[in-house]
Amino acid sequence: MTALTPDSARNFILDNTALMAPPHVPEIQLHLADEAHELWQRTEDELAEIGLPPPFWAFAWAGGQGLARYILDNPSDVHGKRVLDFASGSGLVTIAAAKAGAAEVIAADIDPFCATATRLNAEANGVGIKFLGTDCIGTDAGWDVILAGDVFYDQLLADRLKPWFATLKARGADIIVGDPGRSYLPKAGLEPLAVYEVAVTRALEDALVKCTTVWRFA
Repeated sequence: MTALTPDSARNFILDNTALMAPPHVPEIQLHLADEAHELWQRTEDELAEIGLPPPFWAFAWAGGQGLARYILDNPSDVHGKRVLDFASGSGLVTIAAAKAGAAEVIAADIDPFCATATRLNAEANGVGIKFLGTDCIGTDAGWDVILAGDVFYDQLLADRLKPWFATLKARGADIIVGDPGRSYLPKAGLEPLAVYEVAVTRALEDALVKCTTVWRFA
């Protein structure tokens, strides 16, 4: 079996996804897995053999959908600003920020396949984005706004994010996150901005609808 590389991933993504709009963000088209459970099981059972990490980029997760909805409905939060979409996955939030008039949008994800997926999705929506494929936690490139959807699912990651976000906030950055009640979301220091009922797939979540809150780090 031939190992996939980020350069050869384009055909794999096109073959295993369909261009569709996430339920809560109909303005945006993404290359998504329409048989979520099947692709996820393939990843666990066989895709490791061809070098493909779990394809988070193939799904529109609840936190990202809520955050993208908020940005599209409140474009002034990003308009004319330099925006980082941390753990960007499919690029849904990245594209929403670009559509909302951000001066520059950088999608950041350590999964190299996200670069291919995000570029395909940006092309499908007629927007220009940049991609950062390194671990940027602890760095500061002067972004005005940091957006992050569904990032508090893992304790080790959350423990790294909290001080980084606090440092960025202290120097004046705006930190906005979308979260459907993940386990390691901070319990304090958050200002609720919006609440959405987001349709998701039971194959990946524990419900068909997730109550998702968009928060600003206060």
